[in-house]
Amino acid sequence: MAAIARWCLAHRLATVLIWLFALGGTAAAAGFAGSAYTDDYDVPGTEAGRAGEILQEGFTRLGGDTDTVVWHTTGSSVYATDVERTMTRTLEEIRELPGVGAVTGPYGDADTGLVSADGRTAYATVTFDQRVEDITRDQAQALVDTAKAAQTDGLRVELGGTAVALTEAPALHLSEAIGVAVAAVVLFLAFGSLAASLLPIATALVSVGTAYAGIVLLGHVMTVADFAPMLGMLVGLGVGIDYALFVVTRHRQGLRRGLSVHDAARNAVATTGRAVVFAGATVCVALLGMLVLRLGFLDGVAIAASVTVLLTVAAAVTLLPALLSFIGMRALGRRERRRLAEHGPRPETATGFAARWSAFVERHPRLLGAVAAAVMAVLALPALGLHLGTSDQGNNPASSTTRQAYDLLADGFGPGVNGPLTVAARLDGADDRLALDSLPAALRTTEGVAQAGPVTYNNSGDTAFVTVVPDSAPQDLETSELVDRLREEVLPPVRDGTSLELRVGGVTAGYDDFADVVVGKVPLFVGVVIALGCLLLLLAFRSFAIPLKAALMNVAAVAASFGVVVAVFQWGWGSELLGLGSAGPVEPFLPVIMVSVLFGLSMDYQVFLVGRMYEEWRETGDNRRAVRVGLAETGRVINSAAVIMISVFLAFVLSGDRVIAMFGIALAAAVALDAFVLRTLLVPALMHLLGGANWWLPRGLDRLLPRISIEPPDAVVPRARIPGDRTDGEPRVAQRVR
Repeated sequence: MAAIARWCLAHRLATVLIWLFALGGTAAAAGFAGSAYTDDYDVPGTEAGRAGEILQEGFTRLGGDTDTVVWHTTGSSVYATDVERTMTRTLEEIRELPGVGAVTGPYGDADTGLVSADGRTAYATVTFDQRVEDITRDQAQALVDTAKAAQTDGLRVELGGTAVALTEAPALHLSEAIGVAVAAVVLFLAFGSLAASLLPIATALVSVGTAYAGIVLLGHVMTVADFAPMLGMLVGLGVGIDYALFVVTRHRQGLRRGLSVHDAARNAVATTGRAVVFAGATVCVALLGMLVLRLGFLDGVAIAASVTVLLTVAAAVTLLPALLSFIGMRALGRRERRRLAEHGPRPETATGFAARWSAFVERHPRLLGAVAAAVMAVLALPALGLHLGTSDQGNNPASSTTRQAYDLLADGFGPGVNGPLTVAARLDGADDRLALDSLPAALRTTEGVAQAGPVTYNNSGDTAFVTVVPDSAPQDLETSELVDRLREEVLPPVRDGTSLELRVGGVTAGYDDFADVVVGKVPLFVGVVIALGCLLLLLAFRSFAIPLKAALMNVAAVAASFGVVVAVFQWGWGSELLGLGSAGPVEPFLPVIMVSVLFGLSMDYQVFLVGRMYEEWRETGDNRRAVRVGLAETGRVINSAAVIMISVFLAFVLSGDRVIAMFGIALAAAVALDAFVLRTLLVPALMHLLGGANWWLPRGLDRLLPRISIEPPDAVVPRARIPGDRTDGEPRVAQRVR
């Protein structure tokens, strides 16, 4: 690490230009190539996935995205002359819009089923000639504007569908800007230097910007989910600013101790830079643990987020020292520079709240440990009721047109119309067709079915489908029970004695199948992530107790954060006030990604906190002092880092994306609990209670394990003093303690 720092300092301009060239080059390439993300989360091999494959193979023109225009009258029927004239004209205008392939409305001779029983609500389907990823925001906005122009005092018009949802997403990256602005304020308050506070921001923006463009290009060579870039930016900004904060803090300590700018920067990279690399490696290991699930779109998410973290680590140990050399002594505030010039370097004393808190924890480890454990347990309780399922436009904010269209359809036609099921069939011969023709009648008498359409065949007659409208909402457990009932009770008698292949698909069926696959693989996934994380900590800290405690703390942080997510999103506690829409289930893929990200982020603070304790333990062999010094010296910087990361994560709640908002709240809750409850309360309390057992490792195993050094002590300056310790001011000789 020292050699890397020396090169970057000696060639500081070249280092900055290399990073700027990487950012500009990838951004230009991404702009030229365009994005190629996917919103298809189907799992190959599941029944819903197989239903989708049957329809794609048999109906090659089922293609473009379908949206709905819904209108509701308050004082008359939708068949009133003025209403029918207005909406007929509006639908004709929509049919002429660029990108619109077809419009099917309720007005005509035949009963299309597009008018509610009370005659006050109707809807039309608008089919674009392309899939949603190829529809521009301008095309969707034109549809919204044209339909909304028909509104009058007695006629309400709303729109739903994935293309329409494009018009509700923020056009600017407001959430990222707010997060970065808050981080800058916290950094300035922590450093007292404008130059020093801007460097972590600049480093994170360059590295995350490069990663963001790289993820765009990655989408052309593998499957990448549409939320992967936002997730990568969320994680990258959080860890990128934090990693740079740790390095800048050590650099400033070196300057205050009398080191030159270059020596302080080199020393910061050689010491804290090692911890940054190790922490980043643990995050990547946790993220790449998703690969064991063998789910295509999650592979892309794992690699995209890992690339972002790797680039933030690389920027923290290369670009940052180069920038530190440019600002020189301005890394210190004016008052600090004046004090250094007048009085010279002085040994640092860990004072303030962190030092007092460290002493307080030392005096009351049992009480504080019990309080921390109780807090985590209470917050984790809601996670016992976790319900995985699909959120849809019924969970959007109440003011959005997609949410209002969803509610109008549910009120007028029943809740199931917003999430119909599809029975896909592949047949061969007249006997199969005869059996299939009897299916709609069987479906209409099935409990939980509100409506079943006729059989629709393709041109060759070898593929068909039946649309089934449940009498419950897509997110209700009753709909999931209907899916099971169709598969296990209704369809088997129809296909008995035939070669019919019948599969139940649709949104609810797809998400239920996905949830079943994920839940089945979660134990293996969590086991792999925990095992790899514990192995890294075992190698770093030469202890059994440290990795085991870290695993328990990580599980506690994950469980408590899931509890917060369930309370906010599934129970709806404050979700409408926060602009997150109504209560609904938690996305099936969220737990997997959350476990990966949270395990990695939890390891970060474990590394920085326990790393300092381990260093003191090796030098003194005094567990009490090691815990007290570690907490006192790292408490303030960990708290500052946590506030920054929480601010960045919470800012993403403003993104307008429910999934990203879930990530933001879950990560913010986990970091807050990890930093302010676990690492600064429960972990030191347990370490005080365990004493020297914290550092026990059998001698034979110690000799066999390879040695890695996370953060070696500064070789040129004394360590900070802790007031009240008898060892203050005494030289310490490093010793090996087992």
